[in-house]
Amino acid sequence: MQNALILIPSRMASTRLPDKPLADIHGVPMIVHVWRRAMEADIGRVVVATDSPQIADAVRAAGGQAQMTRSDHQNGTDRIFEAVESLDPERKSPFIINVQGDLPTIEPRLIRTCLDVLTAEPSTDISTIACEIAIEEERANPNVVKAVGTPIGPNRLRALYFTRATAPSGAGPLYHHIGMYAYRRAALERFVALPPAPLEQRERLEQLRALEAGMRIDVGLVDTVPLGVDTPADLERARRLLAPA
Repeated sequence: MQNALILIPSRMASTRLPDKPLADIHGVPMIVHVWRRAMEADIGRVVVATDSPQIADAVRAAGGQAQMTRSDHQNGTDRIFEAVESLDPERKSPFIINVQGDLPTIEPRLIRTCLDVLTAEPSTDISTIACEIAIEEERANPNVVKAVGTPIGPNRLRALYFTRATAPSGAGPLYHHIGMYAYRRAALERFVALPPAPLEQRERLEQLRALEAGMRIDVGLVDTVPLGVDTPADLERARRLLAPA
């Protein structure tokens, strides 16, 4: 799938970890680590979408491509859509992948899995990934978003809901949603044109907008959760995980 377009939205406005995208991890800015992992997925062009000249400069200094976007976007999806419209006006890339810019330990295979889930079924609009929760404390943690779905094949669910609550109830696994998405081009266009939806606003989960509009989201089940860096403690853990051998 060399015709996929991977977008990494990135901005400087982080309150818990100032200048987060440029945080140093063994001499390399965090956003460059994410860009490198996306390049290693080897499924298409990789571009960082940002409103920050400093982020763009860091990516370009590492040999990557950055696309400047407006600073007034409310979320990363709107940011990547602006970038896609500028980067691919001829619509040569039918698949768009949104990889969060604060996942420096993301394994390239997870990005490939996300795209594989999308392309496996023509009726799927959006795909994402999740991992079975193994840590008991995560089951009730509202910061751990749960993907709720019905099995449709090996390691694959059709999403029914996403929630910060502990769901579903009863015996059985719970799945930690990993915030990475692959879109068909037309699905991304439809999604960004939709107004915010009631459950989206209540749960503060953007993907519920798609489900409320009747769009199909499939979930690939993977065996690991990449570290999301939000705090100084997360950054120190990322440094340990990415320490040279």
